[in-house]
Amino acid sequence: MPVIEYSGIKITLDDDGYLVNYEDWNEIVARALAEREGSGELTDDKMDILKFMRSYYKEYNFFPILRFVCKNVGQPRDCVTEKFIEPVIAWKIAGLPNPGDEVNMFGKWEPLGF
Repeated sequence: MPVIEYSGIKITLDDDGYLVNYEDWNEIVARALAEREGSGELTDDKMDILKFMRSYYKEYNFFPILRFVCKNVGQPRDCVTEKFIEPVIAWKIAGLPNPGDEVNMFGKWEPLGF
């Protein structure tokens, strides 16, 4: 498993680049993952999206419908794709578990209807 260092902390990822331990996530880890994914600066809007995704996942153990994310953080209906390009990138940066081969084999979620 790869380990990256960022701002003096070590972050353990799986072979697909997902955070191994959900509880290790914080804003510093999010910034490291965003940099690794080439997602640019994590603005307040992006952090709101990530935090909502994490809280939804923690409660339901599932990825929320993208428009539901945007509605709940008070952003335009396509906020996830506008801010992160691909929802799977937002999922990684949010420190959520690897969604599995079904999603990773596509490299993006469009064929899955997300």
